[in-house]
Amino acid sequence: MTKDVDMKVSIKEKLGYGAGDMACNLVFQPIAVYLLFFYTDIFGLAPAAASVLFLVARVWDAINDPIMGFVVDRTRSRWGKLRPYILWGAVPLGVLGVLCFTVPQWGNPAKLAYAYVTYIGLGMLFTLVNVPYAALTSAMTQDTKQRTSLSAYRMIGATLGGMVAIVGLPLLAEALGGENQARGYQLSMILFAVVGTALLMWTFFSTRERVAAPKAKVNLKAVSKILSANRPLIFLSLFFLFFLGYEAVSNSSAIFYLKYHYDREDLISLFTLALIVPMLITTAFVPALAKRLGKKKLLFIGILVNLVSPIGILLFPGNIVVLFATKAVSGVGYGVMNVLAWAFVPDTVEYGQYKTGIRSEGMVYSIVGFFLKTGFALGGLIPGLVLNLTGYVANQAQTETALAGIQSLMTYIPAALVLLGLLMMVFYKLDEEKYEEIVAELKRREGRETTE
Repeated sequence: MTKDVDMKVSIKEKLGYGAGDMACNLVFQPIAVYLLFFYTDIFGLAPAAASVLFLVARVWDAINDPIMGFVVDRTRSRWGKLRPYILWGAVPLGVLGVLCFTVPQWGNPAKLAYAYVTYIGLGMLFTLVNVPYAALTSAMTQDTKQRTSLSAYRMIGATLGGMVAIVGLPLLAEALGGENQARGYQLSMILFAVVGTALLMWTFFSTRERVAAPKAKVNLKAVSKILSANRPLIFLSLFFLFFLGYEAVSNSSAIFYLKYHYDREDLISLFTLALIVPMLITTAFVPALAKRLGKKKLLFIGILVNLVSPIGILLFPGNIVVLFATKAVSGVGYGVMNVLAWAFVPDTVEYGQYKTGIRSEGMVYSIVGFFLKTGFALGGLIPGLVLNLTGYVANQAQTETALAGIQSLMTYIPAALVLLGLLMMVFYKLDEEKYEEIVAELKRREGRETTE
């Protein structure tokens, strides 16, 4: 740790940091919302094949994320330990994003292999960029209020990037591709990749790593020690699993629900705006609300508000006005969850250092990243399995069983994931008071080591 650890982060730097998640979401959200639909209805994969692909990719991430954590924690450069990966990964991430939404003119076995290579490759590049990017919060400041503010800027950037991607992708695809949907998606992703690369460069050049990590050997034994001693990290990671699972299942199923229950596939952009606009407005007020109510209490409120959408769909089936209105209310809860969940993560870095003597931003964020991406994978795995089991056939009228399966993806399954996430945060015990005690103790230890 250094003298300026608690220095306030400037607005300029916060804007640059927020630009990074805007960039990541220009790739992440098209994958989360449209890739399953793209694979089944445009690329030509069977739902079961797409589900297996999502599962295999996440198994590889089980290995890939911790490896990245090791690499980050062993990195020393003139740019710091985290920022170099944002620089190096920006262009390749954009390229893989484009390739995932490209349909090669090959036979089915070769196309399936292509989907595996590009989707798994994208996951690896996302890990390369996003683990160090997310960990920057803990390296930029140790002030918990500043971290909440940074998370708010980050989520505003993420929300804006997500809004542009989710709302803009189908509109751009139609405008650029016309009847050729495959070409439209590809050209749209090229545009997103160029903008995203520029935004990541902004993040790299505008941010600073202030909190220096004490030298420590991070190996498998150290990782085991970090995990066993860091209960807040374990429960927070499980929360991310269910939170991202809720988000991914709901988002990737929405286009199926609108297309086959209402015959209004064209409303997907407007439906997304109904979620994102309230979420974006709420995000700006979260730091002030957290200061007034406390982070954990506010997070509980946000979690429960997310139940409004699935409950509304169940109580008023077939009512499109209720569908949009309840989604907008859930957007408020989602905005709260998004900011505060990430504001808790850097606190677990200091908790782990306090318990073990090892400061490991890379490993902490790679563990969170693994659970996050596993939850994200549920957005492809669960809907794909449900569609397959209920007899879904792309681009034709669906049976009652298939329609019921699609509705469950918007109601029972998301609600269950929300409640499981709430349960995980009941067991999260690292509050603001305890965190301040931990930081004070770490500074005392550092002072003692310096005098010795």
